[in-house]
Parts: sequence; structure tokens; C-alpha cells
Amino acid sequence: RSAARCFADNHNGDRDGGGRQRHTTLQPAQSLRLTERIFSLTMASKSGDKQPHSGAISTSTSIPPALPPSHAPSSAGTVLEAPDGLGGTTLIRLQNMSSTANLGVRLDLKQIALRCRNTEFNPRRFAAVIMRLREPRATALIFASGKMCVTGTKSTHNSTLAAKKFAYIIERVGFKPQTYIDFKVQNIVGTADVGFPIRLEGLVYAHSTFASYEPELFPGLIYRLVSPRVVFLIFVSGKIVITGAKTELDLKEALTKLYPVLVEYRKANVTNIPGVTTHAIASGNG
Repeated sequence: RSAARCFADNHNGDRDGGGRQRHTTLQPAQSLRLTERIFSLTMASKSGDKQPHSGAISTSTSIPPALPPSHAPSSAGTVLEAPDGLGGTTLIRLQNMSSTANLGVRLDLKQIALRCRNTEFNPRRFAAVIMRLREPRATALIFASGKMCVTGTKSTHNSTLAAKKFAYIIERVGFKPQTYIDFKVQNIVGTADVGFPIRLEGLVYAHSTFASYEPELFPGLIYRLVSPRVVFLIFVSGKIVITGAKTELDLKEALTKLYPVLVEYRKANVTNIPGVTTHAIASGNG
């Protein structure tokens, strides 16, 4: 009503003495001000008393609820602290984790590749769909039989979470997986640094049953531990790659068994390098 009254008042002022309407042309600026006034009065009449007070907090933009810890990627568990068997500890950094799952249903890989993003499928090269996730960062190989390989994660939590997300994506496409997807960790890769150079020739000579060293083919010594069933790649600088473990406990136990052996074959006499102290070379900081 206020908007209509304003509009009528503006027009009533344009009548002549005989009550007849005078046809007057509004200037562009006047027309713009009149339009803005009508719009503001119309919006005010619609809102009424529903406008919140100046001190009130509007609830129109609600904050989305936080994800539960089991559904959120985590960096916990990517670094392990293992006892070295001599009273100290050594850090193991997890680099990769490979796991498998069985969805229990036959899949149409072409349909999955067409309807899902971040996928690759070339049946002439490889008979599986390659699907990638950003959070957690992971890659899956999905086969038509329903088997799935998940790799690229750095903790058991993230690997489990990635497998659940891949299963959910496939379910949204239209393939209902079984309730239990038979998730299992198959391989864990970790790295460590003992902090001193190692005599690989003496180590392979004394432990020829478990170790092999061919410097012409590969610069690292391959040491195969029987229990737990783990493989070490040992380099002369003291850097170690641990692979073949199925649990984090296997990584810790394996390094605890091997560390005293590495200390036994620690290099005592190190070649001098110009500009670098002998102590820095022996400690591995050079």
C-alpha cells in the first residue's frame, strides 16, 4: 500500500486545474529514483517484522557438521618409533601401503569409467579401471570380478577409508557391494636412517645366507629376514628401505632385530672429503 500511495501521489501532482491528467515526461534521474523508492518500499512491506535485530545472529548460513574421525583422512601413523635393541629408538617413515578388497559383485568397467570422474580405462592395455581419490590421496585398480587393489596411502586408517570411499562410489553407479568387502593390507613400505655409513662388503660376507650384494647391478644390499618376513634394502650411506611387511608391528620388530647387526658393521675409517670433517661423515650429517 505504501508503494501504491507513493506512486499515486506522484501522479496526482501532475493534474491541471480541471482535474485532467497532464502527460509529463520524467527525467531519467527522476525515473531511476522513483523506481528505487518503489522497490525499497515493496521489500520493506514484504519483510515486515521478520527482519532480525542488528545484534541477532542470522542462522540462514549454517556451518556444516564436522566429519567424524573415522571418516576424515589423518596423518597419524605415518611415522613409527621403533626400538633399536640397544636402548635407543629409530624412526620409520611409512612411504606406501598396498591393500586389497573384494566387493563380491561383478562390475561393468565401461559403465564405471563413463559415469565416474578421475578414472582411466583402456582395456587394450590393462583390464582394470584406474580410479583416483584426492582425500585421502589414493589410487585403486578395480577389476570386473569385483576385486580391488588400493595403493598410495601412508597409514592403515587412510587405506581403510579409501577402500570404503571407492566401494561407495561404485555403489552409487549401481553395483551393490557385499556388506563385508574383505579388506586386507598386503604390503607396507617404510624408510629409515641409522645415521652412520655401513660396510656392505663385510655384511654380505658374514650373512651370505640372508644377504645378496651386486654393486655392478644395484648399489644396495638386499637382506631378507626370515621372521618377520621382511626385505631390507641397505645402502652404504645408512639409508634403509623396508618392504614386505603386512603390519606396522612387523616393521618395528624387523628393524629392532637388524639394527645391532648394522652397528657391528659400521664404518670406522672414513675417507676424508675436502671441506667436510671426518666426524660429520661418520655421523651421516655430511
